[in-house]
Amino acid sequence: MVKIRLRRMGAKKAPFYRIVVADSRSPRDGRCIEEIGTYNPMDEKAAITVDAEKAQTWIKNGAQPTDTVRGLLKKAGVL
Repeated sequence: MVKIRLRRMGAKKAPFYRIVVADSRSPRDGRCIEEIGTYNPMDEKAAITVDAEKAQTWIKNGAQPTDTVRGLLKKAGVL
């Protein structure tokens, strides 16, 4: 199964996330199929950038977003 989920980047105590499409069996920070956006919770307004076309395409093809990513996509106006 393919999932849309977060990949943690950044330093200790300063997280930065990439929104990626990955196989559900791969590790959290492991190999991904495609990167479709970023999420920075450390900004004052928690910056979210998402390629809406890619996200919609992956969802139409059967990729399941995790609960956290689903919320982020709703905030970004993709879902």
